[in-house]
Amino acid sequence: MKSKYDLIVVGTGFASSFFLKKFLEKSDSRVRVLVLERGHFKTHQERLQQARNHYYQENPLHTPSSSFINKNPKKEWVFENNFGGGSNCWTGNTPRFMPNDFRMQRVYGVGKDWPLSYDELEPYYCEAEEIMSVAGPAQTPYPKSQPYPLPAHQLSRVDKVLAQHYGVLHFSQPSARASVAVGKRGVCCTSAVCRVCPVNAKFTIENSLQYLYEDPRVTLLYEAQVIGVDLSGTLARGVYYIYKGKEETVQGEVLVLGANAIFNAHILLNSGDTHPMTGKNICEQVGINVILHLNGLDHVGGSSVISGNGYFMYDGAHRKDYAGCLVEVNNGPYIRNEFGKWRQLVKLRLVFEDLPDSQNLVYPSQDKRKPVVDYQDHSPYVKRAIERLEKDITEKLSVLPIERIIIGKRTLATEYHICSTTSMGASFTEGVIDKHLIHHQYRNVFVLGSGAFPTVSPANPTLTLSALSLMAADKALSS
Repeated sequence: MKSKYDLIVVGTGFASSFFLKKFLEKSDSRVRVLVLERGHFKTHQERLQQARNHYYQENPLHTPSSSFINKNPKKEWVFENNFGGGSNCWTGNTPRFMPNDFRMQRVYGVGKDWPLSYDELEPYYCEAEEIMSVAGPAQTPYPKSQPYPLPAHQLSRVDKVLAQHYGVLHFSQPSARASVAVGKRGVCCTSAVCRVCPVNAKFTIENSLQYLYEDPRVTLLYEAQVIGVDLSGTLARGVYYIYKGKEETVQGEVLVLGANAIFNAHILLNSGDTHPMTGKNICEQVGINVILHLNGLDHVGGSSVISGNGYFMYDGAHRKDYAGCLVEVNNGPYIRNEFGKWRQLVKLRLVFEDLPDSQNLVYPSQDKRKPVVDYQDHSPYVKRAIERLEKDITEKLSVLPIERIIIGKRTLATEYHICSTTSMGASFTEGVIDKHLIHHQYRNVFVLGSGAFPTVSPANPTLTLSALSLMAADKALSS
């Protein structure tokens, strides 16, 4: 292994891989890249077998709780720390953010504005959708300059009623679950076991971007956990990592932190980063399950596990007072335990945005390999939305023949999205990193992923963080 590289990349998940793809496309044959992956490579077949062996165990493949210290056991933080990162355990949901998500303070007087606009990111949204072969509809509530690469999945009967009533605000969920066979990926089988797709239909780094790590310019080292960055003045000189029980160092001209929002912040804090916002504001969306018993309407049809996205509770003037909400229509194989009404029900997941709060922290422990996550509570902003949930459902879903509404007794322990610990801002005082994901103080350090988000949209973050990585690499190599 070389003693110095042009680029050192931490991690192999969405953020790192999309950055690396753009970087390699724009670099010549002389560039040398080192990728440090703390985990292992597990093939799709190995994951399938492991899932079969642990069928009744919740989250058997991707809850590495031993890798960090959780001060609030009621709040789970779920991630995958092997090759491909979250692409191995995600469901494949890829809706875009809305334009107002980037200007919450300006439009609604809450949260913070992003230092970039929807329009700036839109070309990279298109590029990320192309890379993932996203299946989506022709009409969406957010502007699109290009159509989705694959045709939309079919709507269920419930979705069709909502779409007829709400128009573009209820549509087939955009997803990286293939609607037609593409590359190494089969067609979505609608069996609702998406964490390890049995037919390899959803996009993963393994089935679509593994070739990046086979490029002769790239050296990939497994079981190498980065614990710190060698910071000096306004630059970083290299990274510290643990490999086979020993601490090693390697130098690099440019460093890319592509771990998740917990570990990116932890690496910086371990390194002596004193930015007042580093490690603060950890948060994610807040989810709650709702079941509707229907009268005479069977919830059938639909060609994917989440058949529809409802944006009719998402954007609008209500966001001045309480959180916006994305409605997901679940198309899983469940039944209602009443004769003759087996399919006359629908399960919804309501996903609310939340406002980052500085009382929710990531900070180092005495073990330099393990960060501490200290999450106090959700914000009053999202609590107000949940308090009025029954009223809003009754009103917004009145177009459906509802017999009974059953709202989950508590919010879900996780939405599987970790955000906002290294948030971006227009200046050093407003954020840890700039709009191109470069640290405001250390100008050769990129900090990728959803930790960059100044606010947390109701929509799934994966497409947005991938688009941000493409933009960051593109702009850095164009300057």
